[in-house]
Amino acid sequence: MNINTKLLHAYPVICRETGASSIPKFQASTFHQSDVFKHEGYQYTRFGNPTITAVEECIKSLEDASYGLAFSSGVAAINAVLFLLSSGDHLVLGKNIYGGTYQTVHEFLIRFGIECTFVDESNVSAWEAAIQPNTKMFYLETPSNPLLTITDLEAVTKIAKTHQLLVACDNTFMTPLGQETLPLGIDIVIHSGTKFINGHSDVIAGLIATNDEALYQQLKIHQKALGGILAVEEGWLLLRGVKTMGLRMEKSIVNAQAMAEYLQQKPQIKQVYYPGLATHRGYETHQKQAKNGGAVLSFELASEEHVHQLFENCQLPIVAVSLGGVESILSLPWCMSHASMPEEERLKMGVTPTLVRLSCGIEDIEDLIADFEQALQS
Repeated sequence: MNINTKLLHAYPVICRETGASSIPKFQASTFHQSDVFKHEGYQYTRFGNPTITAVEECIKSLEDASYGLAFSSGVAAINAVLFLLSSGDHLVLGKNIYGGTYQTVHEFLIRFGIECTFVDESNVSAWEAAIQPNTKMFYLETPSNPLLTITDLEAVTKIAKTHQLLVACDNTFMTPLGQETLPLGIDIVIHSGTKFINGHSDVIAGLIATNDEALYQQLKIHQKALGGILAVEEGWLLLRGVKTMGLRMEKSIVNAQAMAEYLQQKPQIKQVYYPGLATHRGYETHQKQAKNGGAVLSFELASEEHVHQLFENCQLPIVAVSLGGVESILSLPWCMSHASMPEEERLKMGVTPTLVRLSCGIEDIEDLIADFEQALQS
């Protein structure tokens, strides 16, 4: 089954009871039990809900996985995974990482007695060198947010398996359509459903997929006990949004490639970070493990004055902290997605006041380029 057909037919999309063309919103907190002694259905929405079950079947289908879980946000999904660790364990992460993940590490994991080491994710040997006797997990994010740094998934997971370590990967930027991580040895794949999977900037959601039943059962406990269950309204909206994901992503990726090539030629731009460019440091590795360059790029402007000009004069992209919508989204990681990180750490990972991130939407590329042209020339 090809992808656009799969997005419409490979998981529950029709109500079995009524034939309705979309799964209903089962807007209920609790469910009647006709036989309290033998009840095997739904009980309480924090434990499970038919609408949310359809979402979990959806991510399971998209990842060709055995198990799927839905959460109230991408961060809730990330935390459910990181909380698999216990006091005394050691975690290895890439240094170029989403600000919310960084905050969980420093606000909770370290306080809970979990040791953490950040490495250059593009250096395969750095992952192995960081392993300690108490190391339990590698946590990857490729391409990374916001510098699009690439990790060699196959090589790093091979090291992890040699040392019997869990490997979790945030695949939000590439989505299941652009990068299949589980076949490369990843144990748990994480998505912010807020982004490309929903695609309309109107939902907060997190998703997890795995092929390991024991991990699924533990993560299911985390989902219930930590209370990070996806709300019914958000679940229904996500199911609606995902139907057009293939068409949306196709257009957004074409736009991102064109914008990256355009920006590379502009004198106001010092550097463009996009794994679809042959000049990108991780280009060859990314081409090996992904199907395209994705729909997100970042670029370094020559000065803070140029940054102000760009944000003041760009008309089409919305300026927001998120990404993955049908509209292009422009953001400044320095004071948005990575603002929770100390300034010293931001600079160390390359997040500067002149670094801009662009999530490409589905606008006509001629209009996007014209808008950036007038903004950069202002």
